[in-house]
Amino acid sequence: MHELVDLLKLGPTSANCSPARFLFVKSREAKEKLKPHLSEGNRDKTMKAPVCTIVGYDLDFYEYLPKLFPHTDAKSWFEGKPKKIEETAFRNGTLQGAYLILAARALGLETGPMSGFDNAGVAAISSPEPTSNLTSCVISAMATARSCSRACPASTSTRWRRSSKKLP
Repeated sequence: MHELVDLLKLGPTSANCSPARFLFVKSREAKEKLKPHLSEGNRDKTMKAPVCTIVGYDLDFYEYLPKLFPHTDAKSWFEGKPKKIEETAFRNGTLQGAYLILAARALGLETGPMSGFDNAGVAAISSPEPTSNLTSCVISAMATARSCSRACPASTSTRWRRSSKKLP
């Protein structure tokens, strides 16, 4: 998990805002709390995965901008602008969720991104303060590529090759 975080944190976000918050769910007990909030088609996969990651985003991310983007007053771009805060946090938090998927694949892990879940239920168990840390549209279940049911990773998928077009 440390290697995974070390890789995913290298992915850029606008103004280095880095609003994503990751909760790694590993124990059987923690997965049981998550289970009733997942859509039926995602429950079995999630319970079998060695690690599940809840990808959230922090609406207070701009409070950290003086440290993350120190060369200008980027914090003032967001203060008192809830719509801009929400859009930036969701967009960049989701982007960081994609970085997590790419980092996991680079480390030889397979992922199962999911958006089939009860957002309020997952947010309630993943954050003590749901007003500042909301759940994004992705939950990733991770396992080694060998334990996945998919025959080959996406990078070698024949479907991908067939849909790719050559530029003139």
